[in-house]
Parts: sequence; structure tokens; C-alpha cells
Amino acid sequence: MSGKDHTHEQAGLPAWLYPTAYWIAVALLAAVLLLPQLALVGVGWMMAVPVLAGLTVAVLAWRRGDRLLATSALVALVSIALIFALRGVLSSS
Repeated sequence: MSGKDHTHEQAGLPAWLYPTAYWIAVALLAAVLLLPQLALVGVGWMMAVPVLAGLTVAVLAWRRGDRLLATSALVALVSIALIFALRGVLSSS
């Protein structure tokens, strides 16, 4: 063991968020094996996890007064939105 306390948040992200989201994703993807019609839900959840993390960091950092971290998280979220928008424009042409 490194002796570090892993209960603290890193970069504004609560320590429990990603492990919880990961295990929800594992359960959803396991359910897809039995119910293939849930595939869209499983994939959607996998794509939503980084967005959820970004929103969480932005809100918690803003409340703490860390405007730089909150702004960085919001810029990352806007970048994700732009990627989806451009992907939609490019795939429709």
C-alpha cells in the first residue's frame, strides 16, 4: 500500500462516483447479454458517465469557489457537445 488516503476527491470528483458508475455499467452490459434490447441503454450509460463526472466537477468546484476548475469542466462539456453536433452535421451530409 502506498499509505495514501483514497477517500478524498481528486480534481473535484468524489471518490465514489466513478466506481459506482463503473459497476452500474457492468450490470447493464451483463443484462444486455440476456436482454439485447437494452443495448442502447447500456451504451448510453457508458457515454453519460463522463458527462455526469464533468457536471459533478463543475458544480462542486463552483460551490467551493474554484472557478478555474469549474470553468475547465464546463469547457470540456461544451467540447463534448460540439463533437456530437459536428458528428450529426457530418453524418447528415
